[in-house]
Amino acid sequence: MDLIFKNRIKIIVHISIWILLYGLSIYPIINDTRPIPYDVFPKLIVIIVLFYFNYFYLVPAYLLRKNVLIYFLVSLIILVISVLLLNHFYEPKFPENNFIGRLPPRDFGYMPIYRSFISLGIPFVISAILRMYVEWKQNENLRLSVEKENIKSELQFLKAQLNPHFLFNTLNTIYALSVKKSPDTSGAIVDLSELMRYMLYEADKDLVPLNKEIDYIKSYIQLQLLRLSHSENVSLKITGEDRGRAVPPLLFISFIENAFKYGTDYKGKTFVKINLDITDESIFLNVKNKIGIFREPTNNSGIGLENIRNQLELIYPDLHQLEVNNNGESYEVSLTIYQKKQCL
Repeated sequence: MDLIFKNRIKIIVHISIWILLYGLSIYPIINDTRPIPYDVFPKLIVIIVLFYFNYFYLVPAYLLRKNVLIYFLVSLIILVISVLLLNHFYEPKFPENNFIGRLPPRDFGYMPIYRSFISLGIPFVISAILRMYVEWKQNENLRLSVEKENIKSELQFLKAQLNPHFLFNTLNTIYALSVKKSPDTSGAIVDLSELMRYMLYEADKDLVPLNKEIDYIKSYIQLQLLRLSHSENVSLKITGEDRGRAVPPLLFISFIENAFKYGTDYKGKTFVKINLDITDESIFLNVKNKIGIFREPTNNSGIGLENIRNQLELIYPDLHQLEVNNNGESYEVSLTIYQKKQCL
C-alpha cells in the first residue's frame, strides 16, 4: 500500500514539474498577447517521451551497464530522427514578402533544426543525469545499510568474545575464594549472578544508560575486592552527572579488568586507581595500575582490550581518544569519548 502511494506521489510530482516548467515558458508569450508558437505542444510531447524513454530504458540498458559508446550512438540517432521528423511535419511557413528585395539567410533552414536539437537534447541529458543520480543514491543507501548491518554483526561478535573471557576470569576469582573456604564465596556468587543478568539483558543493546554501566563496574570491583588480601590501594572515583548519558554496554570493563589482572605485585598488594569524570561535553575514564608479577603473554591475553579498540573505532570513529602509557612500572589507560549530554 505504501509503495502504491509513493508511486502516485511521484507521478503527481512529475506532472506538476512539467506543467510548471512549460507554464513558465509560455506565460510571457500569453502575457504579451502573442500567438503561441505552432510547434510548442508537439515538441513538448516528444520531449516527455524521449525523457522517460531515456530514463527508463536507454540509461539502464546501456549506460549503467558500461556500454557508453553504444548509448551515445543510439541516443544521437534517436535525437536526430526526432528533430528531423518534428521539422518535417512542423516546418515553419513564412510569407514570401518577408524577403522582398533580399535573399533569405543561407542558414535560415538550419536554425529551426538547431533550436529543436537543443530543446530536445537538454531534457534528454537531464534525464540521463537524473537516472544516474537515482541509481547512485540507491546504491549508496544499500551500501550504508549493508555497512550498518556488518558493523552490528561485528559488534555482536566482539561482545560474544568478550563475555566468555570475562566469565572465565570471574569464575577463577570465585574458585580462589572457595579454595580458601571463604565465607564471602556465596556473596560472590550472588554478585556474579547480578553481573550475568546485566550481560544477558543489557549487553545486546546498542546503548545503555551510563548509570547502569557504572553499577555494573561497581559490582565487578566489589567482586574483585573479595579475593584481594591487600586492597587499600584500590579506588574508584566518579565525578559528574551520569543522568541523560548513554554508552555501549561493557565499554569500560576490559580496561578495569586488565588493571586488576596485572596490578598485583609480588607481595600480593594491588594498586588500581579508576577515575571516571563526566562533563557536559565528554566522558573521561582513567585507569592506572602498577605492573605486578610478570606473566608470559598468551594468545588470549589481549582479547578484551583488542575488542574495545575495535568497538571504539566502529562506534566512535572520530569522537574518541585513547591513550596508553606503559613506563615499565605502571600501566595507564586514558579514554575520552566526546559525547554531549542527551535526554534518554
